[in-house]
Amino acid sequence: MSKRIFTKEQTETILQNKNVSGCTDKMIIYEKGFKVLAVSQYKEGMTARQIFKQAGFNLDMIGRKTPKENMRRWLRIHREQGDKGLLKDKSRAGGRPKSIESLIKDLPDKEKVRRLEAEVAYLKQENRFLAKLRKKSLN
Repeated sequence: MSKRIFTKEQTETILQNKNVSGCTDKMIIYEKGFKVLAVSQYKEGMTARQIFKQAGFNLDMIGRKTPKENMRRWLRIHREQGDKGLLKDKSRAGGRPKSIESLIKDLPDKEKVRRLEAEVAYLKQENRFLAKLRKKSLN
């Protein structure tokens, strides 16, 4: 991962590119269609740098290694999952899993109750299991 940090001005400039859907001080989120097009152009013989330059990116700003690193990752995803892999939302692709509350907040009430009841049943079983383990370890 790059150690570059974008300034506010750089972030605003990057966000003006039609191939960017978001940008923070540390990360650029590329449009899904751009990823598919970039992989296609790469397979036709263009270099990663050429693709990014043609798409309007300033390589001095985003980093000279960025095109190659992104292309390597996108090619792997494309090889494993095809275009669908590049088109799906990766916003939760890592990091902490969602809490049960955030998973059910948009569900209808009946579905919320059903899921929460399932969670309670699971936790009761887990508690019984842990109690048995504690009992065995004391003996």
